[in-house]
Amino acid sequence: MKGTDRNSKFLLTHREREVFELLVQDKITRDIAGQLFISEKTVRNHISNVMQKLNVKGRSQAVVELIRLGELKI
Repeated sequence: MKGTDRNSKFLLTHREREVFELLVQDKITRDIAGQLFISEKTVRNHISNVMQKLNVKGRSQAVVELIRLGELKI
């Protein structure tokens, strides 16, 4: 189907990718915020945005889907 993989290389923003790479290392929101010098609210917003993009209902589902799509490696 034409256009199905458009933007597949750019599904995540750079910051969203950083947040999820830390998530798969078992980091909690507070740790991620501290490491990236952003607020916990911003971390939650990034996670929320990714869950919306993927149409999933939780962080773990988002991680599983990102791995399946080849966006994240563990």
